[in-house]
Amino acid sequence: MSRGASPSTGWLRSGLVVLGGIQLVVGGWTLFFPASFYDDVPTVDWTPPYSEHLFRDFGSTTLGIGIVVAAAAIWLERRLVTVALIAYLAYSVTHLAFHADHLNGDSPGWSAVLLAFTILSVLLPLALLLAALRSPRGAG
Repeated sequence: MSRGASPSTGWLRSGLVVLGGIQLVVGGWTLFFPASFYDDVPTVDWTPPYSEHLFRDFGSTTLGIGIVVAAAAIWLERRLVTVALIAYLAYSVTHLAFHADHLNGDSPGWSAVLLAFTILSVLLPLALLLAALRSPRGAG
């Protein structure tokens, strides 16, 4: 963070780092180890069948989102931050909608955890987007 940056800028950058990091880890795991992602992440196997092609495509797309979000965390330019967070929300809102409608997996406990994480994956980028748009000096 640069000198004289506001606390909201620090919060924005930190949030972008968290979101970008999650996408980079999930994307890399899914792209390079798709069977492991399918087998080892609870709830993923609730909607079979496994498709290596689909998982590798998902992994590479997730990596792409992670790269854009990480770039937004580095440069904190309002337009880049806005586009990165809207792209993240395009994924996370539809991901939440799917899982909210498909909670008949193997356990109520994992269903609750899954729903909580997918809700947070919408609320955090939405809060960051609102903060970036309300900032009088832009995102950074």
